[in-house]
Amino acid sequence: MRKKSAVKTWSTPVTEEQRKPVPCTLCGGESFKPSLSCDGFAYVACVHCSLVQMNPQPCVALVEQRYRELFGRDYLAYELENEAAFLDLQKRALKDAGFEQLEKEIMAGREQRPCVLDIGCATGALLAFLQDRGWQAAGVEISPSADYAQERLGIPISSKTLEDSHFPDEYFDLVHASHLIEHLTNPRAFLSEVRRIMRPGGYCMITTPNIDGLQAHLFSHNWRSAIFDHLYLFSARTLKKLLVDSGFTVEGIYTWGGLAAGTAPLFIKRCVDKAAKLCKFGDVMLVKSRKLDYNIVEGEK
Repeated sequence: MRKKSAVKTWSTPVTEEQRKPVPCTLCGGESFKPSLSCDGFAYVACVHCSLVQMNPQPCVALVEQRYRELFGRDYLAYELENEAAFLDLQKRALKDAGFEQLEKEIMAGREQRPCVLDIGCATGALLAFLQDRGWQAAGVEISPSADYAQERLGIPISSKTLEDSHFPDEYFDLVHASHLIEHLTNPRAFLSEVRRIMRPGGYCMITTPNIDGLQAHLFSHNWRSAIFDHLYLFSARTLKKLLVDSGFTVEGIYTWGGLAAGTAPLFIKRCVDKAAKLCKFGDVMLVKSRKLDYNIVEGEK
């Protein structure tokens, strides 16, 4: 019998909705096998590349409707209650990924402030932190948190999707997306747009749950990241492959979170957490990549 993980991530209620089969976003395959059977929904794995996904999937409009209409005051209250903790986790992840050195490299010899875009910026806490460090900050957030963040911080935040925000070509030095890519119906198209708006050599940092982590293996369908709103569950291998195919070079993969709080005595949790970071089987991962200078031509990598 599988153990039950501590607390699942925030998610909209499981509902019946119209769905259609889609090709695998990683390899284009159309053959899948069962992976995780959850309460009211399920995941499959592509038989060709092993990417775990919900398939059939809802259309883009239905997914956007969830976040615009169902993520209301309760979600904003959840984000505000956990804002300090979430920001601390993001800062720790950036530190693990060598952010300070990256920042020095980008700012060296620059007269203008470098530009950063945080996609799925929630209350904007990370943007405020980066702005205080000298970055020109902008955000994307389609949930009602966008209005709160913009009024509170005075930082430009688009309430449209990234694709509909129409940012200029080659504008951002750094694009950051934390716990975002797993919610998207088309991660490949998303990364194509990210690449378009990044300056050559710019950095992209993506944080997402790790389907190859210890917790995913321990808890299976009860894993806290196996939720209705997560359409894709990436491993380091599948996300790296998607980034490389999209014109990025991966410079580092960092994971953390060995055991969820409350699932083991504290001294055991600390040991497993340390091992998870060193051996890269953490519950969450950050993949650091850079935009390659060449343009991708169809059929050429």
